[in-house]
Amino acid sequence: MLRDEQSLVPLAGATDLYVSLNAGTLEGRRFLNLWSLPSLRRIVLQGDTLSIGALATYSALITSRLVRARLPMLVQASRQVGGLQIQNRGTIGGNVANASPAGDTLPVLAAVDAIVVLGSADGERRVPFNGFYTGYRRTVRRPDELITAIEVPAVGGAQWFRKVGTRAAQAISKVVMAGVRGGAPRVALGSVAPVVLRLPGTEAALADGATIDEAVRTLETEIAPIDDLRSTAEYRRRVAGNLLRRFWADTAPA
Repeated sequence: MLRDEQSLVPLAGATDLYVSLNAGTLEGRRFLNLWSLPSLRRIVLQGDTLSIGALATYSALITSRLVRARLPMLVQASRQVGGLQIQNRGTIGGNVANASPAGDTLPVLAAVDAIVVLGSADGERRVPFNGFYTGYRRTVRRPDELITAIEVPAVGGAQWFRKVGTRAAQAISKVVMAGVRGGAPRVALGSVAPVVLRLPGTEAALADGATIDEAVRTLETEIAPIDDLRSTAEYRRRVAGNLLRRFWADTAPA
């Protein structure tokens, strides 16, 4: 159907899509309902890779033994998404497809070098998560493709996640960070640029033994926050630095 009518808009939990529709910012008016496709809900281990179906809801991620064992910071992120009603309907594939830099799960996927699996009538392709976004709310997904799964390789080291918003829950993030400390440090930030960011300079500074003050100064050069209704650029810059300090302190070897 997507191949033959590329104006169709894929619809699953609709927790983001209906907001855009109500605001008048959604171009499409014909929808392809994916909700009844159980094959896209599976959370399984394939070898050493965790495969999460695109229709896996936040509630499913929170309760999944596999996700809790292998990617606990995704569980933390899922618990911060809206209320229970949103967690029961919202899907990880929808969060990725929505392409908002404030998406709560996106820094987690960026930090673990996830893979986005795209399916079409012609076959399947895999795109590194950190190459999936091309700009604000823009991705490499073609109109004839669906996100079918997210694949996460084994993650070694301590995982860390923190969201800063107006409230503890049911709030869009002002800054959101995910990090992994083990081997080469990995740090990803949301709400500080048009797309979710990995911070290679900050990671290199931490790996090379820089002081945390030096690493924070590097971080400040890698992000480009803006002033908007939710916050100011200066606040986001300062909070991002504070989160990096907290991440490094909380994951320090005992």
